[in-house]
Amino acid sequence: MATTSHVDHEFDSLRTLLATANERKTGDELAGIAAESDAERVAAKKALSRVTLRELRENPVVPYEDDEVTRVIQDAVREPVYERIAEWTVADLREFLVDSSTTDREIRAIREGLTSEMIAAVTKLMSNMDLALASSRMTITARCNTTIGEPGTLSFRLQPNDPADDVENILDSTREGLSYGAGDAVIGINPVVDSPENTASILETTHEFIEEWGVPTQNCCLSHVTTQMEAVRDGAPADMLFQSLAGTEAGNDEFGIDVSLLDEADELARRRCSSSGPNVWYFETGQGAELSGDAHEGIDQVTLESRCYGLAKRYDPFLLNTVVGFIGPEYLYDGRQVIRAGLEDVFMGKLHGIPMGIDACYTNHMEADQNDIETLAITLAAAGSNYFITVPMGDDVMLNYQSNSYHDAATLWELFDLEPIEPFGEWLAEMGIMENGRLTERAGDPTVFA
Repeated sequence: MATTSHVDHEFDSLRTLLATANERKTGDELAGIAAESDAERVAAKKALSRVTLRELRENPVVPYEDDEVTRVIQDAVREPVYERIAEWTVADLREFLVDSSTTDREIRAIREGLTSEMIAAVTKLMSNMDLALASSRMTITARCNTTIGEPGTLSFRLQPNDPADDVENILDSTREGLSYGAGDAVIGINPVVDSPENTASILETTHEFIEEWGVPTQNCCLSHVTTQMEAVRDGAPADMLFQSLAGTEAGNDEFGIDVSLLDEADELARRRCSSSGPNVWYFETGQGAELSGDAHEGIDQVTLESRCYGLAKRYDPFLLNTVVGFIGPEYLYDGRQVIRAGLEDVFMGKLHGIPMGIDACYTNHMEADQNDIETLAITLAAAGSNYFITVPMGDDVMLNYQSNSYHDAATLWELFDLEPIEPFGEWLAEMGIMENGRLTERAGDPTVFA
């Protein structure tokens, strides 16, 4: 219970308290679990600040025996680390994370004692600036063919989708994106047709292009994981596997996956993917995914998103990005909610130890515009996001939504004195596209690949 303006507010469970303490999201309102007033939200934050990490560990939002995502999260906790911090309150954890003397090494030292519910809880007590500050202190690297996340670098996924899966159109868009310096995170294509044959065709096309031009990056085709597994078993050159994740067992069932399938795919990827590894997974998540599949279990969006990262951690991915504004205004109504969710997601992922990126994006029926997305990109570049997704002219003509554009990469590098990863920067210099860390006059001209 907490009191504001002489009014008592009572919360009947930690699940209710976590939902009520959330910043305003249309998805939580649609689910009927959001705070009914700002006063109730403040009271919930006040009450949540006094909850101990032990109470959160002992009361997961879905019981251990009912949900395999809960079991993955709980079983991954290192008990000696947890016992050192179990009596901390959520407020204590927040103070630790925003204290100017706290280092990345000290955050790493407690990471394995945290559950996803603890991380979601502290997120609800943090302002946007708190989230950016704490995120910026955490360095998370990962290696597939190349290594991303090193200090001083900012990477980009090149997303050359085509509404007809025409491989020549995909290659044309790939050449354009690379000519702007984008693509060191991955060349990743969302296919229209989810078949092993089409997946193999896209993987072979991108693999051959990468080999021909010596591009230091990795490829991925974002079909369903079972489709990719079949293609890889037939010899398709995939550098990593992809799959969308949810924060509940029921949500993952909607995606057609479970932990057993992911374990099987993980074993296959480590044996058969064409990259040197060891990180061979690309995951995507997004606030509202569970509600859209009627699999939210009465849990708020932030806590569910945090549980996605708890599940992803089991597979030590190379990339994980939230598609923050992609799911629509039913879950994140406007630019303000998208910006808040993007900051929450990158912070929560990094606190889990995940190499986080973001698709800073919005759908055309959302109260948001390109300025909101650029504001989020600037904020998350400051917060140390590993990578962003980029599409031609900020408009994905296959998925019909808006994101960052290929040419946004140069602006973010210049604003924050960042560069692409070292081998990719050297390759750009050899191609005459980059000099002394900045794009040359040849940038944006895909005929450099003629």
